[in-house]
Amino acid sequence: MSTMTLKPASLPANVNDGAEEIAPVTRVRSYWQSVGYRLRHDYITLFFGLMVVLIVLAAVFAPLLAPFDPYAQSVLGRIKPPGWRGHPLGTDELGRDLLTRLIYGGRISLMMGLVPVLIAAVVGGTLGVIGGFAGKVANSAIMRTMDVFYAFPSILLAVAISGAMGGGITNGILSLSLVFIPAMCRVAETVTSQVRGLDYIEAARASGAGTLTIIRHHVLSNVLGPVFIYASSLVSVSILLASGLSFLGLGVQPPEPDWGLMLSTLRQSLYVAPLNCAMPGIAIFITSICFNLVSDGVRAAMDVRH
Repeated sequence: MSTMTLKPASLPANVNDGAEEIAPVTRVRSYWQSVGYRLRHDYITLFFGLMVVLIVLAAVFAPLLAPFDPYAQSVLGRIKPPGWRGHPLGTDELGRDLLTRLIYGGRISLMMGLVPVLIAAVVGGTLGVIGGFAGKVANSAIMRTMDVFYAFPSILLAVAISGAMGGGITNGILSLSLVFIPAMCRVAETVTSQVRGLDYIEAARASGAGTLTIIRHHVLSNVLGPVFIYASSLVSVSILLASGLSFLGLGVQPPEPDWGLMLSTLRQSLYVAPLNCAMPGIAIFITSICFNLVSDGVRAAMDVRH
């Protein structure tokens, strides 16, 4: 009987001495890791974000940074040019140091820009989630009410509400909050209506989860991102509107330092000291641009299509 000799199968050419080639492992970033990576490599957003941080820190530590008392007046030092007797940016119409007033004015201007947006995000976001998730009667009641506010331009609505309630910081914040609530409500309602019909929401309902549990664990995670992005874009708008109200005498009242109010009081000296008059406007412009560009960068980083 003939015997059969078995020969070992030939190994592939890329295998050398029994060693196996291992494919490289690719690390997959999570969504927030991808957002952080994009922001770290967006140098324009980082630069203007640093500018925002510096502006906020200057406002917070105003008592330490300001060289003079923001309320101290001098009859002999009215409308003086920059550099006069230790005043880096000159003085205003009452002899008060302009740099000090700008630093302290950043406190009120930033507060008037951030607080109304925060209030509108909470109130408008809550109403939008309720209207989008409940649907039918609740949705119609909430959104038709918001449409009434949409019928008026934002600046005219803010002026009308502030004029009816009177000037002051509190009334200014309330009027701006009422202006921004409909927009926030619309964003939250749109996202909630899209999420409500998804399969995992139906699966959560079928598993016996309650309405509040579904909203807290499934809906809010989808709503917070768009609301945050839109809210960040409204900060610059809120600063501009608040400055406009103060300029018209419907916002911050004298002698409080505020950029819009400073523009209003200095406009009478425009032909005498144009540089002094331009300082509050430059502060408003720089702050608004910084918040706007940071908002654009954050929105681009959080866009999953990229």
